[in-house]
Amino acid sequence: MSESKNILTDKFNRQHSYLRISLTERCNLRCTYCMPEAGVPLSPKSHLMTYEEVYTIAKTFVDHGVTKIRLTGGEPLVRKDFSTILEKLASLSVELSITSNAVIIDRFIDDLKKYGVKNINVSLDSLNKEKFTHITRRNNFDKVYNNILKLINEDFNVKLNAVLMKDFNEDEIVEFIKFTKNLPISVRFIEFMPFDGNKWDKSKMISYAEVMQYAEEAFNKNDILRLQDAPNDTSKNYKIKGYKGSFAIISSVTNPFCDSCNRLRLTANGQLKNCLFSAEESDLLTTLRQGKSIEPVIKKAIEAKFKIRGGMDTLQKLEKPQLHSKNRSMITIGG
Repeated sequence: MSESKNILTDKFNRQHSYLRISLTERCNLRCTYCMPEAGVPLSPKSHLMTYEEVYTIAKTFVDHGVTKIRLTGGEPLVRKDFSTILEKLASLSVELSITSNAVIIDRFIDDLKKYGVKNINVSLDSLNKEKFTHITRRNNFDKVYNNILKLINEDFNVKLNAVLMKDFNEDEIVEFIKFTKNLPISVRFIEFMPFDGNKWDKSKMISYAEVMQYAEEAFNKNDILRLQDAPNDTSKNYKIKGYKGSFAIISSVTNPFCDSCNRLRLTANGQLKNCLFSAEESDLLTTLRQGKSIEPVIKKAIEAKFKIRGGMDTLQKLEKPQLHSKNRSMITIGG
C-alpha cells in the first residue's frame, strides 16, 4: 500500500491529498469571467460521470491518500442526483466540502448537515445588486445574500470568493472587508485568472499588493492582523482587530503557491487536470468504462505536473494567449 500511495506524489515531492470534483458543466448563473458570453459547448450526457463513476473514481483517490474532496460545478446543486452523490461520498473516510453560488442552496441544508458537510465556499463578486446582476447576467442577488446569512445561522463555515477585476469591483474591497465585522465569515479576494473565452489580460487584474494597499488606506495598519495560514493553504489570511470574520487573498497570478500544491481536479466528463492552469488532461472515465485500472493514468498525470502554473512560470508566459487559450473555460473545469 505504501508503494501505491506514491501515485499521488509528483517529481517535486508534492503529495496530493485534495481532490476537487466537478459534478456538472451547467450553471444557473452566467458569470463573465467563468463562461464566455456565447456560452460553451456542453458535453453530451453520456460523456459525463454517473454518480457510481464519481464514487468509484473518488474512492480510488481516497485509497491512495486523498483526505479532502470538494464538490464543484458549474453549479453542483443543479445536478439532479446531487444528494445521492453526497450520500455515496460521505461513506468514504474523507472531509467533504462544496463550492456553490448559493442560489438554491437553501433546499439542500438538511442534506449537507446529514452528510457532514461543514465548509461551504460561496462565489459572490459584488455586494452591489446592480453589479451582481451585471457580472452574473442574472437577477438573483437577494436570494444569494439571504442564503449566505441562512448558512451562517445554520452554523456552516462560510467563505465568500470574490474575483477582483479592475473598473468593476475593486472599489468594493473595503466594503467586503467591513462585511466581516459582525459576521463569522471569511472573504477571499481572488486574482483574475486566464481561461478560454474570458478575455483575460493583466491590466484587468487587481494584485495581492493592490488589495493590501486598499486595506492599509482604510484601516489602521496595526489593526490589520496577519493570521496563521493552514498547511497547503492557497490564501494569505488576515483579519481586522475586533472583527468576527477575516479576509484573505488568493494570488495565483502574482504570487503563486505552487510549491505546496496538494490539489487535483476531476472534470464532470472524467478528465483529470493536474493543475488549474494546465491545458493537459488525462482521461480517467474512458479508462474506467473499458474496465481497466485508472491508477496508471493517475500516476502518469501526476508525474507530468509542472512545478509552476502548468509551465507558465513567468508573468510574460502568462500574458501569451496561445499558452492559456488552449485551456478550458472555467465553467467546464470546475470552480
